Amino acid sequence: MLRKAFSPEGAVAVGPYSHAVESGDVLYLSGQTPIDPATGHLVADDVAIQTRQCFRNLFAVLASAGLSQGNVVKVNVFLTDMKDFSGMNEVYREQFEAPFPARSTIGVAALPLGARVEIEMVARKG
Repeated sequence: MLRKAFSPEGAVAVGPYSHAVESGDVLYLSGQTPIDPATGHLVADDVAIQTRQCFRNLFAVLASAGLSQGNVVKVNVFLTDMKDFSGMNEVYREQFEAPFPARSTIGVAALPLGARVEIEMVARKG
């Protein structure tokens, strides 16, 4: 198997996927919804709270691979309502330092479990 997978202890998966897969010096992180790993349920129905939980989940995956926010080079954000963009963006700004990773923000019809936001990342070692 060519894939080396990473998953933090207690991470919740809602399907048959790895939380992150390493390929050379690049780590591809699967999209994370705002699931609280302690309860297995979505956090409050507020985009800022949900965005923070997505980042907690993603940063736990990064840590399981020995990486941190500084290793992130690309972020994809999925929102079920583009009216939530500014609330998500405020929380996003707190997660990284300049120069910020490249980013796309995409409006989608729905997300798993009724989440308002899902975030995925690409990180690079070194």
